[in-house]
Amino acid sequence: MPASGSSSVQQARRLLAGRLRELVKDAGLEGKDVAALCGWHPSKVSRISTAKTQPSADDIRAWCRACGADGQAEDLVASLRAVEGMWVDWRRMERSGLRRAQEAVLPLFERTHWFRAYSSWLVPGLLQTHGYTEDVLRAVQRRRVTVDDVADAVAVRMERQRVLYEGGRRFAFLMEESVLRNGLGESDTQLEQLEHLLTIGSLPNVSLGVVPTRLSRSRMPVEGFWIYDRSQVNVELISGYLTLTQPSEVSTYADTFSMLADMAVYGVKARALIAASIDSLG
Repeated sequence: MPASGSSSVQQARRLLAGRLRELVKDAGLEGKDVAALCGWHPSKVSRISTAKTQPSADDIRAWCRACGADGQAEDLVASLRAVEGMWVDWRRMERSGLRRAQEAVLPLFERTHWFRAYSSWLVPGLLQTHGYTEDVLRAVQRRRVTVDDVADAVAVRMERQRVLYEGGRRFAFLMEESVLRNGLGESDTQLEQLEHLLTIGSLPNVSLGVVPTRLSRSRMPVEGFWIYDRSQVNVELISGYLTLTQPSEVSTYADTFSMLADMAVYGVKARALIAASIDSLG
């Protein structure tokens, strides 16, 4: 099961704490020695070394200096920055509006050549129509964003869809069947979106799979996620946005994607499920 945002961040903090403990051991010191050399209370060293407290960049530099390992300081500070960047709550990401959040991922999309996306809630952004995107982002704005720049955010997402048609990229999209019947707006908007799926699914570089709703399935739906090449996973949770780059975690999501892909239907069978959802709107 993919890790939650909090557990993934905590694991990264423990790894950083472990590296700091190794410096102390390699220097032949004890925690109380580091505290004395840094001018700290011993309890601070204990909290940092057990990952109960996250150190600051200055704390790491002082720690390395005390251990005679100044040359490792900046690498460890970089690790700290990676931990800090793993988890971003929605309020922080969207405090200046939705457009900036949409623009922030464009460089990632432009450098990625193999996209894998799974959605249990909504149609993935790269496959959304203008009207569907507008309904989705309007719902987000009303729920948690004070700035109303929905029109600009929609325009950015629509422009981002150009990656589907350029650069020889490959795309594999998986959606739960329930996504085909989940709509935030009017039936006309949902109809347009479903018809668009039939069109986009015919592109030679796009694989579109639908995981049928059925009893006794081998794996239950999970949170939606994107895998970019083999290097990064982004997970959208209710409380925030998680970025994972540890190879083991990327591999866990890749394995989950493969299992879900094995459960999905494609081609004629996928089109039949989409057509059935279209018919239900009539």
